[in-house]
Amino acid sequence: MAPGTTVAQLLLARAGDERPGLLFENERYSWRRVVVESRRRAAVARALRHPGPFHVGVLLDNVPEYLFWIGGAALAGAVVVGINPTRQGEELAGDIRHTDCQLLVTERRHLPLIAGLDLGLPAERTVVVDGPVDGRYRRLLRRARRSGGGAEEASGADPDDTLLLLFTSGSSGAPKAVVCSQGRLATIASTAAERFGITAQDVLYEAMPLFHGNAIMANWAPALASGATVALRRRFSASGFLPDVRRFRATYFNYVGRALTYVLTTSASPQDRDNRLRLGFGTEASARDREDFERRFGCPLVENYGSSEGVVTILRQPGTPPDALGLPPPGPGVDVAVVEPRTGEECPRARFDGHGRLVNGDGAIGEIVNRGGAGAFEGYYKNEEANRARLRDGWYWTGDLAYRDEDGWFYFAGRSSDWLRVDGENFASAPIERILSRLPGVVNAAVFPVPDVRTGDQVMAALELDGRWERGRDLFPTDLEAFLASQPDLGTKWAPRFVRVVGAMPLTGTNKVDRQLLRRSAWGGRDPVYWRRDEGSAYERMTPADIEQLGREFDAHGRRAFNPDFSRRGPHT
Repeated sequence: MAPGTTVAQLLLARAGDERPGLLFENERYSWRRVVVESRRRAAVARALRHPGPFHVGVLLDNVPEYLFWIGGAALAGAVVVGINPTRQGEELAGDIRHTDCQLLVTERRHLPLIAGLDLGLPAERTVVVDGPVDGRYRRLLRRARRSGGGAEEASGADPDDTLLLLFTSGSSGAPKAVVCSQGRLATIASTAAERFGITAQDVLYEAMPLFHGNAIMANWAPALASGATVALRRRFSASGFLPDVRRFRATYFNYVGRALTYVLTTSASPQDRDNRLRLGFGTEASARDREDFERRFGCPLVENYGSSEGVVTILRQPGTPPDALGLPPPGPGVDVAVVEPRTGEECPRARFDGHGRLVNGDGAIGEIVNRGGAGAFEGYYKNEEANRARLRDGWYWTGDLAYRDEDGWFYFAGRSSDWLRVDGENFASAPIERILSRLPGVVNAAVFPVPDVRTGDQVMAALELDGRWERGRDLFPTDLEAFLASQPDLGTKWAPRFVRVVGAMPLTGTNKVDRQLLRRSAWGGRDPVYWRRDEGSAYERMTPADIEQLGREFDAHGRRAFNPDFSRRGPHT
């Protein structure tokens, strides 16, 4: 792809392409039709434009309209703001106001989400795209059809023009709106298509939400660059995954977070390998889930570490150890390291004992940074504090923890907010999660710090169990104790003091564990929670009297401010 290419140019290159570009339910669009519909949305956007930032909030499920509005924004010089429908109330309204949306595009099913909210724009600036609700939208589309859509303005797009504002997942902090320009997305499109060997003969199955970077950057963009077909599902469904893959004859799919976990909980069949999948690409699946998925469905998976910010990428490659992230791809401006956050010194390489236990985690675990420069970081919209946290001393700081072994492989250790300090020892959550995931019957495991009554933290875990367990049955704590005692690589301070058994793990809209909610819930709510009263004691079911006693201990040690407020917290499931 030539330098300076834009998404608008990639889209217009498909204007005469009659091959299938988009499949959705029983609908079928050629790439030519996709361009036509994008031109019409560009015309609508220009007709409704007001002074100020040309920002269009899109509050839609995965429907063709979403992709038409991204294409329309590219042609019209507008910016699409992906609005997460799993956020509600003031948080949802705050996302729309913060990003200065002058227009909100939505559908009837989401109208209750915004009813009565202060969105920072008049009610008439909300466009409903389905059904008989908004005759104005239909009239504008008809006018655009008659005028040909006004595509002549598209040639004015510049690679530096912002195209998308994509909110981070919010799994470990307040979501931030990541800036993504036309040029950056066009580069990602061609790079991903080449890396994964995507051609016009491929069908790319898309069930991850389009308001998140993974769906656009790992699916729609490479399809646009290569002329492949996008097979769109309104919302992710574990039970619908394989039927969709077969129906659409999909050859590729993308995933994020716990999606593979939930697909694997569906009933296995000898016919599971009856599919055309040749590749799956995603992030944050466990090594066990990847192995089980490849074995069951016969589809190889490619994992990487990355984010919507796009500054640091770490790829798995041949020879990568099972639990490792991989290595950064070589290239200009790439100098990825693990450093001690306070000093900026590179951390020593990880050492393991004969059982595979990390013995120097206190020193080896640090923050992933790119010391080669942060030029690829386009910033967060109207969030200078977050920008400064990412860019320090000319380096890009990811906010993620890792360690490296003697051969240089990177291992993920959690978010910086998942750092724990127990009895003066620092360690991270991800290695503990990997161990807990080995426990038979565990579907999901999340580890996070909760306050200790005296100082520092205690380890807490949330476990989602499959059908072989009865939720919270009496045998569980005994089995858990026996399992932990048999794990030779479990650090001496790593065993959870508190264990919550959840019916379903709380997730963000992108299938990532909502750690903020878990930390706020701590040991409150109605889920069964087991705890060890003292070091070395057996797990037992936590009672309201136990919680009251903990509160008195927080008070006695002058740490009332650290005590979670149980009275205002309901169950998180």
